[in-house]
Amino acid sequence: MTVQDSATTGSPIAVSGGTLLAGLAVLMFSMTFPATVWALDGLGPWSVVTCRMVLAGLVAGGCLLAGRARLPARRLWGGLVMVALGCIVGFPLLTTLALRTSSTSHAAVVVGLLPATTAVYSALRTGTRHSPAFWAAAVGGAAVVIGFAVSQSGGRPTTGDLYLFGALLVCAAGYAEGGRLARELPGWQVIGWALVFSLPAGVAGAVWALGAEPVHPGAKALAGLLWLGVVAQFAGMWLWYRGMAAIGVGRASQLQLAQPLLTLVWSVALLGERLTPAAPLAAVAVLVCIAVTQRC
Repeated sequence: MTVQDSATTGSPIAVSGGTLLAGLAVLMFSMTFPATVWALDGLGPWSVVTCRMVLAGLVAGGCLLAGRARLPARRLWGGLVMVALGCIVGFPLLTTLALRTSSTSHAAVVVGLLPATTAVYSALRTGTRHSPAFWAAAVGGAAVVIGFAVSQSGGRPTTGDLYLFGALLVCAAGYAEGGRLARELPGWQVIGWALVFSLPAGVAGAVWALGAEPVHPGAKALAGLLWLGVVAQFAGMWLWYRGMAAIGVGRASQLQLAQPLLTLVWSVALLGERLTPAAPLAAVAVLVCIAVTQRC
């Protein structure tokens, strides 16, 4: 069985709107890795992560003020901190560090396991029981991802792969907690408050990073940073949580299965990368395995 959300029982219009919002969010997320590569063209990894936090936090704070949003109840703060640690700090930092040595196509395939990882975390967090077919598909997807990563690194995992697998774990926790919170808070406020909670650390980190790392902000680096901070980190997550609130975590997760393939397309079109035959095959295999987990 899969986790059933009350949001999935809404009207057809609400479901269609939620699907559109979540689909747009996935499209925005698929550009994250190419945008990160652009940002790294003129900034260090710590500068990229902290500056995107500051940009997104300022935009989120302005929206919360304009919307006169009330501070969430204290019982929700723990979940918001988990969203911040997983989606705002952990995943961006670990993937940025990984992309210093890994190609975007390689990273896209590895991170293609994120929906299944999120499902596993959610099952452990909520105690939901899944069918044997679900776990068989999850293990199969993990085997494909690990096999691809090892084959591309000459028979052993690289430091970039370790960063990517760590990113999977922390982002899965952030997604699962955010999906849970979206049942109690408006979806846009989930990421909005998490970003505001992260803003002091982001400002302090940006001051340190910009002074410690070389900074050569060309047009490409600034464009990448703006996409990461304003579009992917805030607008995309806003649409993502609104979509999940409308159609449920399960349905929204299925839409994210397209993200690895979209990122592979962007890596070729925007970065001029060449795909090995194994990359698209591994991406498709992972998507098939994850699709099974979402339907069991």
